[in-house]
Amino acid sequence: MGKAAALCGGGGGGNSTRGLVSLLSAVPCLACQELPAMSAEPGGRGGGGGPAGGPPAAPGSDTYKGWLFKWTNYLKGYQRRWFVLSNGLLSYYRSSATVRRDGSSWKRGKNTPVPVRKKGTQAEMAHTCRGTINLSTAHIDTEDSCNIVLSNGGRTYHLKANSEVERQRWVTALELAKAKAIRMRNNQSDDSGDEEPASQSDKSELHGTLKTLSSKLEDLSTCNDLIAKHGAALQRSLSELENLKLPAESGEKIKAVNERATLFRITSNAMINACRDFLDLAETHSRKWQRALQYEREQRIRLEETIEQLAKQHNSLERACRGAPGLSSGTTGIASTAKGSVQSAKGEASDEDEETEYFDAMEDAPAFITVTADPKHHRRSGSNLSGASEGHPEDWNLEDSVFESSNQSSYNESTCKDLLPKKRRRTRIPDKPNYSLNLWSIMKNCIGKELSKIPMPVNFNEPLSMLQRLTEDLEYHELLDKAVKCESSTEQMCFVAAFSVSSYSTTVHRTAKPFNPLLGETYELDRLEEFGFRSLCEQVSHHPPAAAHHVYSKRGWTLWQEITIASKFRGKYLSIMPLGVIHLEFHSSGNHYVWRKVTSTVHNIIVGKLWIDQSGEIEIVNHKSKDKCQLKFTPYSYFSRDVPRKVTGVVSDADGKAHYVMSGTWDEKMECSKIVQSSHGSTSTEGKQKTVYQTLSPKVLWKKYPLPENAENMYFFSDLALTLNEPEERVAPTDSRLRPDQRLMESGRWDEANVEKQRLEEKQRAVRRRREAEAVEALEEGKDYEGYIPLWFERKVDAVTGELICVYKGGYWEAKDKQDWSTCPDIF
Repeated sequence: MGKAAALCGGGGGGNSTRGLVSLLSAVPCLACQELPAMSAEPGGRGGGGGPAGGPPAAPGSDTYKGWLFKWTNYLKGYQRRWFVLSNGLLSYYRSSATVRRDGSSWKRGKNTPVPVRKKGTQAEMAHTCRGTINLSTAHIDTEDSCNIVLSNGGRTYHLKANSEVERQRWVTALELAKAKAIRMRNNQSDDSGDEEPASQSDKSELHGTLKTLSSKLEDLSTCNDLIAKHGAALQRSLSELENLKLPAESGEKIKAVNERATLFRITSNAMINACRDFLDLAETHSRKWQRALQYEREQRIRLEETIEQLAKQHNSLERACRGAPGLSSGTTGIASTAKGSVQSAKGEASDEDEETEYFDAMEDAPAFITVTADPKHHRRSGSNLSGASEGHPEDWNLEDSVFESSNQSSYNESTCKDLLPKKRRRTRIPDKPNYSLNLWSIMKNCIGKELSKIPMPVNFNEPLSMLQRLTEDLEYHELLDKAVKCESSTEQMCFVAAFSVSSYSTTVHRTAKPFNPLLGETYELDRLEEFGFRSLCEQVSHHPPAAAHHVYSKRGWTLWQEITIASKFRGKYLSIMPLGVIHLEFHSSGNHYVWRKVTSTVHNIIVGKLWIDQSGEIEIVNHKSKDKCQLKFTPYSYFSRDVPRKVTGVVSDADGKAHYVMSGTWDEKMECSKIVQSSHGSTSTEGKQKTVYQTLSPKVLWKKYPLPENAENMYFFSDLALTLNEPEERVAPTDSRLRPDQRLMESGRWDEANVEKQRLEEKQRAVRRRREAEAVEALEEGKDYEGYIPLWFERKVDAVTGELICVYKGGYWEAKDKQDWSTCPDIF
């Protein structure tokens, strides 16, 4: 056979053989196309890089790899697994290394794989595929910002990504892989190739390639005919030789040569048939490749157009921002207007989502599920939201009537005010110094003690007092300005609920402790000309620490509260329980709302990164109309599939009928959805019957303002917080802005601030000892001793709750106008 092959190679078929080699080298291998992650192992052996994560796939490959957390069971919870998406199949492994045929594994180095030898069944178990799901028939669902649910028949994968960005990358890759898998399945069932390349250049290129392959195949066919012709002649000659009378040995050799020639002719015919089949297969797959390439080109063009459009919008927004009248870095009025416009734009974008949404049922409160209804099925003309019991799209005008009008009016007011001389507010404070501190040496003797009795250095503080932190609740005061314009009490309740949640948005990064106010310390925030309200706080008690707060707005509302802070240090975490009631009354309607705050918990006090969480329930009650809103702050849990910092609730009237569903997070935004219809659903695992609410599309009531630039170096202060400790004239001598240790800390002089803090605390203790001595002396003489009496507040029994609280008795703003502070104590 070797001689026959050499004879053929040296004959007239040499050019055809070279044509066959060029043909095979010009067309890619089909196996390589089907396995894009295939790699070559050292030593020339072909090895499967495989889904288990060998070398990274080349650009344009269909393989996507990465770590995800997969739900296993209730004992182990979520476990970290290596997932590989390739050819429409999602597989997962315990390890990201790739098992080789010789039992070792590839681990990904910085630039090249590093071989690692592993032995035994443990390595095999770590690198063996644990499961695979076909995406062509799978359903992809996203439960929240980090979770992905894949289901295919009876198999379901519950996956969790580290972040929302990573989750979105996986969802995009899964959707693209699913779409491609469906196209591949359809193409396999119908390879007629109805679709042609879009561009003329692609079509000519494809036809040119097929023409070249056809010409090479014709060369092979000619070569095959020549081989068959000469082979037949050779066989005839050999047959004639066999018929001659030759020695027996020569006859045997001639017979062997004849058999080899026959075998050579059969082999050449098989080669030609295989080449013809290869051409047909290449022609069929070239259409598929061309369609896939055209799809990717269209996607790229769409992406380029989208990026160009976004760039134009960004450029126009920058020009509009520069051209805004009176815009400056120190003007908070314009800053709030810009934020309001962003909020309005985001709210409009949320209306475009008409898809059905499902919310997890609440565990402790009455369980419910909301389903977004299609507005096309609910039509009614000329109606208003206020007073309507059944919802309709025309009824759902919270954002249209209240939001847009209020945003427009606030913009007009701020624009007009910018024409007048106005005080510029500061937009930054000195950066926080980077001082090291041994936390354990301070904390080990403080376990179980009341936090207010622990001598804390300023290293744990932020340069604001508790009175100023209490005033920060007014950062989103415009929600109450919008609530004034609501005609319906349930509609107004939605804005009040959003306002109660918004007060926690500033705490997500604020793990530092505010300064404990001294007894008699006050803080005023006079924004009557800018935002229409005046705020006054006073520390009315030291043990337990209690602060009274009163806010009056000329836009139609008054807020007052007395908050007592109960806090306990438990070693690993710090619990802060605000005790007291918040009152809010609207002047025109007389609606009087009452609610309490939830518990704040600071975690990882000793070891790890500090983080804060809010948990508990808020019940807001309108004591005039008896409307209620029950809000639940879901505590963080590693095993929970809920969105972190989730808040849900329902607004109901005096008869218990639900009108709105509240949903969102306390650190980002709150939305409300108008309930169209309610029904009782299935019974939950806890034995409670779920209520299913069919709602219209949600409206964004509140969205958090972005933090200012360089906020991480300024204690994560918001725009309002940066101005709270700004020095102002004509304030009372007891104002927190005048507190020396707090001012020194803000300036970065922490050592001096610690000395000053100890001096102020010792001065306060001396005043307290003197009062105690006076009380003992009065008791011995049989006289009454009233103790400390607040200067601007007085204790009264609240007519609504029946509790004894401090309410504003007046006189502060009059004293400020006269600059008569003779009654103020010397506390600093």
